[in-house]
Amino acid sequence: MAGINDTVSVIIPAKNEETSLTNLLPLLKRTLPNAEIIVVNDGSTDATAEICEKNKVRAINNPYSKGNGAAIKSGARAAKNNVLVFMDADGQHKPSDIPRLIEVLHQGYDMVVGSRSRTGQANFWRAWANNFYCKMASWMVNHQIDDLTSGFRVVRARKFRRFLSLLPNGFSYPTTITMSFFRSGYSVAYCPIHTEQRDGKSHINLFRDGIRFLLVIFKIGVLYSPMRIFLRFSLAFFIIGIAYYLYTYINFGRFTNMSALLFIASVVVFLIGLISEQITMLMYQNTDRAKD
Repeated sequence: MAGINDTVSVIIPAKNEETSLTNLLPLLKRTLPNAEIIVVNDGSTDATAEICEKNKVRAINNPYSKGNGAAIKSGARAAKNNVLVFMDADGQHKPSDIPRLIEVLHQGYDMVVGSRSRTGQANFWRAWANNFYCKMASWMVNHQIDDLTSGFRVVRARKFRRFLSLLPNGFSYPTTITMSFFRSGYSVAYCPIHTEQRDGKSHINLFRDGIRFLLVIFKIGVLYSPMRIFLRFSLAFFIIGIAYYLYTYINFGRFTNMSALLFIASVVVFLIGLISEQITMLMYQNTDRAKD
C-alpha cells in the first residue's frame, strides 16, 4: 500500500480529544507511514495541539470551536493529496480499516463509507434514528444506503471539494455529502467496519442535536429531489380536501371554507416543491462547474 499512501490525506476533526489522540496518531502513522495527517483542532482547551506537535502531524488550530462540519471543510481545503480520509478523533474508528476502504475506492468508486453495525452505534436511540434516516434516504435515491451518518469515509478530493459550500458547519455533514454525491451521479460504496468504544464524552447533545437531526429528514428530500417530498404533501392536502368537501356536500349541501383552504394549501405546496426543484437543479449545476 505504499504507493497508495503517497496520495492520501487523513483529516481528523478534534475537540478536546487528547486522550484518544495520544493512542490514535502513532497507530495511524504506523498504518499509513507516507500519508499526510491533518488534525483540525477545533478550539480545544486541552493538550491536543501539543500532542499533534509531539507526533509530528500537521495541526490546524481554530481559535474557537466552529463545529465538526467546519473542521472537515478546513481540513479538505488544506489537504494536498488526491484521496481524503475522514475519521473521528475519539478512538471509534480503526486505522487498520483505512487500507481496506481505499482498496474499494480504487475499484471505481468516488466515495467509500465505513458502515457501522447496529451494535457499533453509540446507543439504541442513535442506532434507531440512523436506521430510519438510512431507509428514507435509500427510498429517495433508489439505492441501498447502509450508514447515512458515518463520519468514517474515503473520498476523491476533487469531487468532495465541489460541495464544500453546501456542507453545514455542524454534525450533519455526512448526510449532506452523501446525498450530494448521489444527486450528482457519483459512485458510492459501503464497507462494513467494527467501531470501538469511544474515548471520552460525546460532544453531541441528545436534546439540542436531536432537533437538528429531525431536520435532516427534510434536508434529505431537499438535497436530492424536493418535488418527491412536496408532491406527497400536496396530494395529501388535495385528498383530504376532496374527502372533506364530499362530507360537507353530502351532509350539509355546501362547499366550506375549510375545503377551499385545503385545496389552496395543496396548490401552494406543489408550487413550493416545483420552485425548490428548480433551485436544487441550479445549485448542482453550479457545483459541477466549480473548479478545484
